[in-house]
Amino acid sequence: MIPTEDASARKREIEEKLKQEQETLSFIRENLEKSDQLTKGMVSILSSFESRLMQLENSIIPVHKQTENLQRLQENVDKTLSCMDHVISYYHVAKDTDRIIREGPTGRLDEYLACIAKIQKAVEYFQDNNPDSPELNTVKARFEKGKELLEAEFRSLLTRYSKPVPPILILDAISVDEELEVQEDIVLEHLPEAVLQDIICIAGWLVEYGRNQDFMNVYFQIRSNQLDRSIKGLKDHFRKNSASSGILYSPAVQTKRKDTPTKKAPKRPVYIPGTIRKAQNLLKQYSQHGLDGKKGGSNLTPLEGKDDVLDIEIDSYIHCISAFVKLAQSEYALLTEIIPEHHQKKTFDSLIQEALDNLMLEGDNIVSAARRAIMRHDYSAVLTIFPILRHLKMNKSEFDTTLQGTAASTKNKLPTLITSMETIGAKALEEFADSIKNDPDKEYNMPKDGTVHELTSNAILFLQQLLDFHETAGAMLASQVLGDTYNIPLDPRETSSSASSYTSEFNKRLLSTYICKVLGNLQLNLLSKSKVYEDSALSSIFLHNNYNYILKSLEKSELIQLVTVTQKKAESSYRELIEQQIYMYKSSWHKVTEHLTDRNMPVFQPGTKLKDKERQVIKDKFKGFNDGLEELCKIQKGWAIPDKEQRDSIRQSQKKVVSDAYRSFLQRCANISFTKNPEKYHKYRPEEVEEMIERLFDTSA
Repeated sequence: MIPTEDASARKREIEEKLKQEQETLSFIRENLEKSDQLTKGMVSILSSFESRLMQLENSIIPVHKQTENLQRLQENVDKTLSCMDHVISYYHVAKDTDRIIREGPTGRLDEYLACIAKIQKAVEYFQDNNPDSPELNTVKARFEKGKELLEAEFRSLLTRYSKPVPPILILDAISVDEELEVQEDIVLEHLPEAVLQDIICIAGWLVEYGRNQDFMNVYFQIRSNQLDRSIKGLKDHFRKNSASSGILYSPAVQTKRKDTPTKKAPKRPVYIPGTIRKAQNLLKQYSQHGLDGKKGGSNLTPLEGKDDVLDIEIDSYIHCISAFVKLAQSEYALLTEIIPEHHQKKTFDSLIQEALDNLMLEGDNIVSAARRAIMRHDYSAVLTIFPILRHLKMNKSEFDTTLQGTAASTKNKLPTLITSMETIGAKALEEFADSIKNDPDKEYNMPKDGTVHELTSNAILFLQQLLDFHETAGAMLASQVLGDTYNIPLDPRETSSSASSYTSEFNKRLLSTYICKVLGNLQLNLLSKSKVYEDSALSSIFLHNNYNYILKSLEKSELIQLVTVTQKKAESSYRELIEQQIYMYKSSWHKVTEHLTDRNMPVFQPGTKLKDKERQVIKDKFKGFNDGLEELCKIQKGWAIPDKEQRDSIRQSQKKVVSDAYRSFLQRCANISFTKNPEKYHKYRPEEVEEMIERLFDTSA
């Protein structure tokens, strides 16, 4: 059972909690009553506010709608007025732009184009809104007038400021400085910058708004004329200065015996007109005065060079080829800034036609002149082809790049000219070789002193010129597929389906074979010509001089290196021929020295008196020697051996043979009394005999 005290305490605790709960309940009821009162008050206020808002809205909305309508009406009025002003302005465009259009765009292109834009908009407005109005015709006429004046301004600017490029500037542009790692690119300024910008602006407008391509024709006609005048100006300048000073800048400067420029060339390479002619003249002197500088004969007439006028024409043409490439590239760069892209190639093709045609015509004339000369058997004319052909081929790749995109007929002009030159050149080379073989043995044309024949000097000169252009000449022969003519085996690596793909090595061997053919023909002809001489000794001197001249010329000009490509023993073969002729010449002295031998010499004892017959034998030997010596010295003194070394060697050798034999003979006859007048037979001392032989081959004695 729960104790009584605990139960009382528990009861009191429960009663206190109950009391507290009753107080809390009473507090909540009071608050709920207050909340209800506040809610009723708020509802009353809101109801009143809503009623007032409804009244306000009913009053404001009609006013707002009325104001909105008024604003819309105002905007419509403003827009209408603005449109009216804009439309009315179109009716005044013709009047407002009249003065500017009449005065033209000169000096105020931007303002003029702005007026044209206004007129164009007026045209568009009337076409869309009132196509039958007279104002449309007015603004159309004004627009066409404006376009015509723009076209006229385009033509005027081009005509006024397009000038031929000065020759000196062109020469600077085509010169090369190979010492510079990066080449200085000389810009050819055809038009002032401000003028160029105006022209570009006008061209752009004509393309976009003018719907007109006539200005492109105007452009290429004017620029074509200036391009042609630039090249002609260079040609005239070159001729004038070459004639007066002989020195000009040139892209055609070539290293000796090479087809490629030197590794180090001056920025303004010096080119002396007439290099072929001057080389020929030098060889002419070399031939006439002999290998030692002494005059060896007066019958030589080596191949004459072309006159100065032709030399200058050739050098001028080479310059103009390079100038055309440089100027054409510059013209294309200018054209790309002015002409629309899809019209650039066609316009450029038309632009360069006149200048290109003139260059090709001039080249054809050179080919025709060479062809006529070859028909006259003047094969030296082909030498005028070599420097031009070499320059054309060196510049062909740049030519092709420059003409890329032009018509096929335009791109084929240079290859056609090159083919013509190669064809006529190869024909000349073949006919020249045949002419060497078939040159007639004319007695009156033979040198009286047995020196170098004209045919020999001409042939060597011609071959030396080929050496200067060996790659060009080799390719020229290869282009005509002449390998079969010379029976040169073809290496599959050196050929392909076309003749143009022969390698440089094959061309070199082909040219070497050609040179050997010419030398072989020359040797056969010289042998035939030598038979014209009645004196076999003079015939030997003639062959000796010519063989020696050929060998020394080959060695001096380095032709021997090209010959040995296919004829390894050419040098030793010529030396054998020379020695053979020297031996045959010396045999002519046998009829002199045979009188000094022991043949028929009487046998006697010292102190024994000779019989009359024995004395006569000795007298005949002296007389035969004296007469033979005098006759040979008289005849051979007028013969010539231009080579001092050969001349001295032959003299010394012959002096030794004759003087030794003569001394031995005199020694044998020293104690023999065969005549009462020994001075009659013993006419010469050995020293005098040597002096007589020393004067052989001396035409000045």
